[in-house]
Amino acid sequence: MGNVVQFSPTWPRPGEVACKYPLRRSGARVEAGKEEGTRMFAMDSSHQSNYKLSKTEKKFLRKQIKARHTLLRHEGIETVSYATQSLVVANGGLGNGVSRNQLLPVLEKCGLVDALLMPPNKPYSFARYKTTEESKRAYVTLNGKEVVDDLGQKIILYLNFVEKAQWKELRPQALPPGLMVVEGIISSEEEKMLLESVDWTEDTDNQNSQKSLKHRRVKHFGYEFHYENNNVDKDKPLPGGLPDICDSFLEKWLREGYIKHKPDQMTINQYEPGQGIPAHIDTHSAFEDEIVSLSLGSEIVMDFKHPDGTAVPVMLPRRSLLVMTGESRYLWTHGITCRKFDTVQASENHKSGIITSDVGDLTLSKRGLRTSFTFRKVRQTPCNCSYPLVCDSQRKETPPSFPESDKEASRLEQEYVHQVYEEIAGHFSSTRHTPWPHIVEFLKALPSGSIVADIGCGNGKYLGVNKELYMVGCDRSQNLVDICRERQFQAFVCDALAVPVRSGSCDACISIAVIHHFATAERRVAALQEIVRLLRPGGKALIYVWAVEQEYNKQKSKYLKGNRNSQGKKEEMNSDTSVQKSLVEQMPDMGSRDSASSVPRINDSQERGCNSRQVSNSKLPIHVNRTSFYSQDVLVPWHLKGNPDKGKPVESFGPIGSQDPSPVFHRYYHVFREGELEALCRTVSDVRILQSYYDQGNWCVILQKA
Repeated sequence: MGNVVQFSPTWPRPGEVACKYPLRRSGARVEAGKEEGTRMFAMDSSHQSNYKLSKTEKKFLRKQIKARHTLLRHEGIETVSYATQSLVVANGGLGNGVSRNQLLPVLEKCGLVDALLMPPNKPYSFARYKTTEESKRAYVTLNGKEVVDDLGQKIILYLNFVEKAQWKELRPQALPPGLMVVEGIISSEEEKMLLESVDWTEDTDNQNSQKSLKHRRVKHFGYEFHYENNNVDKDKPLPGGLPDICDSFLEKWLREGYIKHKPDQMTINQYEPGQGIPAHIDTHSAFEDEIVSLSLGSEIVMDFKHPDGTAVPVMLPRRSLLVMTGESRYLWTHGITCRKFDTVQASENHKSGIITSDVGDLTLSKRGLRTSFTFRKVRQTPCNCSYPLVCDSQRKETPPSFPESDKEASRLEQEYVHQVYEEIAGHFSSTRHTPWPHIVEFLKALPSGSIVADIGCGNGKYLGVNKELYMVGCDRSQNLVDICRERQFQAFVCDALAVPVRSGSCDACISIAVIHHFATAERRVAALQEIVRLLRPGGKALIYVWAVEQEYNKQKSKYLKGNRNSQGKKEEMNSDTSVQKSLVEQMPDMGSRDSASSVPRINDSQERGCNSRQVSNSKLPIHVNRTSFYSQDVLVPWHLKGNPDKGKPVESFGPIGSQDPSPVFHRYYHVFREGELEALCRTVSDVRILQSYYDQGNWCVILQKA
């Protein structure tokens, strides 16, 4: 069973600070004392001359307080200023490259560790000692202690007490249907023979020669796989077919029932530590059902994701065979994250299968040089699988094209924005319940009595944030406005391009996750102009749009990192800031930026890079949830939960087939590049940008009407 860490809400006692140096409120100097072998400082104006903090001590104090504040703000972890059995160890986490084997011996020098909980991808951990005396000893001894992570870098630990760590059992995850991992499918001698058979130094004139991609080396046999269209040319087989050395293995797998067709295409990938492959589904029309992959040289964790956001990390041991059939082959994406360490089970008896969320049994495994032999059978007839949503053979209708006129853009928005939100309003509202901190901060900073319009208010989650404001909301969806009214909020139905409110009547406006639904630059500018029209001179507006850059300053957004088992907690723009780096490192500057006056270009030549160009008659791509964006104009799937009303239309290429009856709707988005939102704002007259920033996968501006 997996465990999730939860903490009871215990705030520091009045006048106390949860850090190594408890501070009183009065005075500017501190008095030196000793408690259990360490200085404990107290602010006291009557002892200003007794002791002065050194620069090193001041620096340590600042960083420990910052770690405490970061844990509370971004992770909801509340520390206390009195000793308990449990400690939170900032910078001592799997997300920092600190493994269980490194941290546990350090902690055990101070006493018997009852439990060491290491959440995946987090830069902190929790240690629970047998007694409070032992945890106090660790607090005194280890605070500020340097440890060396698995990359050889020095990391400083910062410890704080927490009231207690509680965790509850989770439902055990299951492998995606149709997925199987067979351990020890070949011997170490056979592995060596296969690896030695691969010649990475062949003449480049050879049609089977390696191709160096951005994240790996590749060789193809039988048929070349074309990455530009994710398919093979069935009329142009490569000479020589598959290597003879593979025949005996394939015949054995056929006899043992792992495959039904003898493969005629093979791709060899070589991954160095830190390399990977983007999440993808092998093209249905290109290959038959079974896809099998042999892992050689090193183990790896492969990530599988369902369209509803459910993610399952699967360990592929060295010399194991991954078999994908049915749903796991046709519906789930699979990929390998680019990193040098994998989060794995610490238990020695756990070799393959799902990496559970048991925070008491996770550690890091350093990647080695891995080579995979992936075998497929080229399909000669159209695919007739049960998953038309992702099946290129079965789509009766194709996605819409890029709009080339205002009329086409309006029609696109009507079908892929307005109608969709009417259909999903109830489910959508159930996922929108937590206000985002920076937006709350903006609203609470407005003067009491301000008149504020929320343009595109959705279910009205911001209309009641500040009771001192007079707020009114509007939305294009009647069903969402009805939800606002049920909650006793003032809201009405209108189009964001024509708000029936008198010009200059609002002290402030907010537009959260709205402008990215307009399908042309001209219509996005018009939406901005309408917001500015509503403002009085000096009035302010806060605007949020979804960003192309879902990885920024080397940190992935929550959208990319979302490993969730229900859509009920999911928002495409989540405000909980990621804390991937050390908790005490400098946070990104969220203040004003001096942005370039023109929108920056995106390099179209990058492998699978973001293509921002609108090509005549090009179809809008369907985005794969929880993955990076490769186009600025996309259709994003929404998997409707619950029973939809009978008779209501659903896109024919949207619903999943018989094995997943949930209707799927597609919402149009234009995701913004860095600098693009500011550039749009500069085209609007009588406006100045007060602040622009990045907030968890969103570009944001605060502007003011002159």
